Amino acid sequence: MDIVYLHGLRLETIIGIWEWERQVRQTVVVDLDLGTDIAQAASSDAIEDTVDYKEVANRLVKLANESEFLLVEALAENISEILINDFGVEWLRIRINKQGALTGVRDVGVIIERGRT
Repeated sequence: MDIVYLHGLRLETIIGIWEWERQVRQTVVVDLDLGTDIAQAASSDAIEDTVDYKEVANRLVKLANESEFLLVEALAENISEILINDFGVEWLRIRINKQGALTGVRDVGVIIERGRT
């Protein structure tokens, strides 16, 4: 299996359980590792034959703009469903970093894996 990746995708969204978090957009940083077979794309040299990471980024920006999740876990699961169902990704690893969520901690978040390797 090959991996197409996007690391450091910054999404502005409403996320969190505290009242103040429901009032402001926060930045979450998303790293994606997307398992797929790139052999056809390598042969054809055509974007249609691979995971178009620009389209993935645009779709996730749209999701972030339209959503208001309480937990990063829910955001991660929604992202995984989009990538598997709409982009045909066979396996994925998603890391969502909600920087600044805890005082004195640089990074905090979740990592999930879905699909088959």
